[in-house]
Amino acid sequence: MRSIILKILLLLILLYLFFYSIILLGVALEYFGKNFVEKIISATNNPFTGLFIGILSTSIIQSSSTTTSIVVALVGSNFLSLNNAIPIIMGANIGTSITNIIISLGHISRRVEYRRATAAAVIHDFFNTLVVIVIFPIQYYTNFLGKSAQFTANIFEGMGGMKFTSPIKSIVTPLTSLTIKVTGGSGTIMVLIAFICIYFVLRYFSKTVKSLIVYKVGVFFNQYIFRTYFLSLLFGMIFTAIVQSSSITTSLIVPLAGAGVLTLSQIYPYTLGANIGTTITAILASFSTGNISAVTIAFAHLLYNIFGIIIFTPLKNIPIFLASKFSALIEKNRAIPIIYVIITFFIIPIIFIYIT
Repeated sequence: MRSIILKILLLLILLYLFFYSIILLGVALEYFGKNFVEKIISATNNPFTGLFIGILSTSIIQSSSTTTSIVVALVGSNFLSLNNAIPIIMGANIGTSITNIIISLGHISRRVEYRRATAAAVIHDFFNTLVVIVIFPIQYYTNFLGKSAQFTANIFEGMGGMKFTSPIKSIVTPLTSLTIKVTGGSGTIMVLIAFICIYFVLRYFSKTVKSLIVYKVGVFFNQYIFRTYFLSLLFGMIFTAIVQSSSITTSLIVPLAGAGVLTLSQIYPYTLGANIGTTITAILASFSTGNISAVTIAFAHLLYNIFGIIIFTPLKNIPIFLASKFSALIEKNRAIPIIYVIITFFIIPIIFIYIT
């Protein structure tokens, strides 16, 4: 029993450091790129460009919430049209999944774990990409998301807002603030600290979880949290709404998948729920702004994710199959996920933005 308690305490410490490193990484990258992101978003002149700007912007600052808030502010100030803003939100959904892949790299020295972690990391990205492929052309020609969001926003116009404080962010904030103070706000040093923490956590996280599996931790996940598709989706939605960060909730399952606790079939609906959960607090907050444009963008983000889930729940085998095949490629070259990140999240968006 003493051994179990010590392992649970170690796991809690590792989780704390994990959350700290993810939040610190986001803060550091905001120091680097927030001004650049604001400038590039305000320069959006068509929906197609907006899609790739959403991908690039969110990849740089690793926060779809920050990208969305900038978009809302620009729409509310009439610097950005609703029609051009919605594709940026679509791109932000893709860009936010870069964090998962970065986390999976912590398993690179252990081949089997690395393969499982990579599959868990890219399944979120593949889902978001497939949704864009299906919905973007329909949105481009019909603006059905804009019309649906406008209709929904009109119903809720005038409602008071509610604010949630993320318990995880509240717990981690003192250490994050201390780090900012000690480093003098240096983005470079903070990124370095974040990556060192991620490496340290993932080095010991899998070992700790594996040892606890003997004491039925895996059974607990399977019987209560990820037992059914709906429960997994609901848990992802609620957990993300509470912690107010889909990057945290989706990246958390990457080491669990690497340790063999969760399967792709269990992870998939959880990531879909996280997409919904990340929009809830934004919607509630938008009510308090009194700005119909802010409410409309928030609902457009929600409806986009709902439509995506409706389409790819019956077609769930497609993203699961793609994630499995992609993870198999690392048997040939472990650097493939790194190459994938550079090409998908940076080179392709930059080329298309430049061309358009």
